[in-house]
Amino acid sequence: MDKIRNLSLRKTILLYMAIALLSTYLLSAVIIKIATRTQLRVWGHYVSEAYFETAEAEGPDHVPDFQRPTAYVMTPSDHFVSELCDFLQTYTILILCMAGSSVAVFLFYRNKLKKPIRELALASKNIAENHLDFHITYENRDEMGVLCSEFERMREQLAQNNQALWRTIEEEKILRAAIAHDIRSPLTVLKGYQEMLMEYLPSAEIDRKQAMEMLEESSHQIERMDSFVETMRKMSSLESRELVASEISATELEADIRAELAILEKEYEKQYTLQAAESHEMFYGDKEIILEVTENLLSNAFRYGKQQVEIMIQTGYSELRVCVKDDGDGFQEDTEKITEAFHAQNVKDSLKHAGIGMYISRLYCEKHGGKLILKNDEQCGAVMTAVFRRIS
Repeated sequence: MDKIRNLSLRKTILLYMAIALLSTYLLSAVIIKIATRTQLRVWGHYVSEAYFETAEAEGPDHVPDFQRPTAYVMTPSDHFVSELCDFLQTYTILILCMAGSSVAVFLFYRNKLKKPIRELALASKNIAENHLDFHITYENRDEMGVLCSEFERMREQLAQNNQALWRTIEEEKILRAAIAHDIRSPLTVLKGYQEMLMEYLPSAEIDRKQAMEMLEESSHQIERMDSFVETMRKMSSLESRELVASEISATELEADIRAELAILEKEYEKQYTLQAAESHEMFYGDKEIILEVTENLLSNAFRYGKQQVEIMIQTGYSELRVCVKDDGDGFQEDTEKITEAFHAQNVKDSLKHAGIGMYISRLYCEKHGGKLILKNDEQCGAVMTAVFRRIS
């Protein structure tokens, strides 16, 4: 049965037609033979007994040869039977061949075409409606089976293409949010220095040296933005950002972070402590990425902390750690969920922030060979530790 079911369409229709014709031929022969005998029997009613006596004398092999009685001689019923037998002898083969061919075509359609056509029609409708979570179940190895297999392969490819398209759209969305998020930190520093200069310069509360230091730091932030924008321009996703290794010392990193802290302290009116462990070993890593992650952690700590933020920097030959602790209420949700893209802890917060900072920080830490550790302090507040591994 498997072999018959998997025959090609051409062989199947030939097989069905051959069986139908053979069956109709045998059935026609039987019907014609019965009709002939019945007709002779009817005609025999109108032959004299002398003829039968002569036929018996000829022996058992003698074939009776009756003359057809006229319609006037036969009764109406015998005449009807005789005419019916004539009809069967003449048209039985034609009628049965047509009927057998029709049955063969019907069975061929039902067994070989009906199911795959229904499957393909339903698949076309689903694809037109962009519903690709279905499967074509027709598994015969004939031409329709091959067509269904190709259609299933096309569906799988369309599903993969759709997934790739949605991933691309999502990556572009995240990339745009990341650009807007990361460029905000240098802009915040620039804005802070501008406000400080406008506030203190007229009253001469800062001297020329302090003003020049603010301007130099502002220039540094502008260079960071230029470099960041140029880097992002060449990227199609955050994962494709390439690391640029350079020497990083604890002192240098501390100075860059303090420039950011001065603005955050003024903006949020909260205190901070910064500790950078002295180390004679130089760490090699991407300074811009480390600063971006650190700024994200600081921004989060100053936003949710109550009064105090603590920052600890540890540098070594193979690893650099930046730990930021605040005295807020800590993380109220699972830390895995917090590091998802576009996550905000509350609706009010989502109005001002895209919920991308922790996601970017985790992604950049992992890209740098490290990890982002989020946990709640035993007493109060959140503890965020960014770990970076040495790169060459």
